[in-house]
Amino acid sequence: MKRIEEKPEAYLATAARMLDAEGMAEAARVLRASKVTVTETGYDNWNGGTRIWTIYLEIDPAEYAQLGSERAALEEQIKNRLEPIVNQFSDDWFSVTLTPHTSIEPDWREQAGEISTTARRNIFDGLKLDGVSWSGRLNDVEFLGRIFDLQSLPSEDSRYATASADIWQHRINNDDWEDDWIYSDKRFNLLGGPTDTFLRFLCEIVHPVVRPDRNEALKLVREFNDQLRREGWQLVENEKIAGRPRFLPRSVKDSSARSVSRARSVADALDAGWMQKEIERLENAVETDPALAIGTAKELVESCCKSILDRLGVVVPNGTDLPKLTKMVTTELRLVPEGISDEAKGANNIKLILRNLSALS
Repeated sequence: MKRIEEKPEAYLATAARMLDAEGMAEAARVLRASKVTVTETGYDNWNGGTRIWTIYLEIDPAEYAQLGSERAALEEQIKNRLEPIVNQFSDDWFSVTLTPHTSIEPDWREQAGEISTTARRNIFDGLKLDGVSWSGRLNDVEFLGRIFDLQSLPSEDSRYATASADIWQHRINNDDWEDDWIYSDKRFNLLGGPTDTFLRFLCEIVHPVVRPDRNEALKLVREFNDQLRREGWQLVENEKIAGRPRFLPRSVKDSSARSVSRARSVADALDAGWMQKEIERLENAVETDPALAIGTAKELVESCCKSILDRLGVVVPNGTDLPKLTKMVTTELRLVPEGISDEAKGANNIKLILRNLSALS
């Protein structure tokens, strides 16, 4: 008889296929993402002796925490599929346990997810330089009331009891405060306060009620994300309100989230409703059905190319495949290696990128 520890990958691979077949996608995904360690954790002397093993499946600590009470059910699902496989080769007993992956990170003592004062200041400076009104179509009291309890915050004017009355007097009645007063007001502490408050402030700036011009909102989101991604954050579309995107903050954990977010921005720019549906389909399939995600991504590129060509007034013959579509787009947009001067900065790298784009299939 074989020992369980001899062929764990073969057993787990078979169990993953069984989970897929039975529609247990979450258990299959967790199993595939795990690092397996098989350890002998006991021995029973009865009836000639039986070894007892524990199959440890190490997963990302954040995911381990997020699974919560689901862990026991996932462990049971995986164990039940492993039993008929292992029992063919061994009489040993075993259990399955999900564990958080342990690793040493030099900066683990630093608080995770904090956005630096430098990044915050860069974002505010960008808003000032572009003359962007942070409160948009709302007045300052209406805007800030969506985030803060202005009735409980103090006034800096002794004539008034609350921040609400204070702000109303100086920004609406008298209008004697600078437009960017909020960035340095210590009551709101946007430069040094909690990250979640700062991110919510940015999300409100581009909220459809505050800034109904979709193109303006998307431009601001791109500029915000240029700074936020360096800090491990980004704003991503969560839903639509009256056809306009509403954004929420998301921690940047993997390239798939970043790619889907960029695809949403492209679809918004092209005003392509079909593309938005395909992006949602792609986003849902990234983790659970990679093959579907790849096929959807290909269709998405085709749709993007056709939308661009349609806007340029170029007729696309029926049956045009993806390589021909990308070639037509790069030609129409003059994104061809031949159009890059040898004297241009980074000419060789640019030409290489364009050749790879033309070779897309």
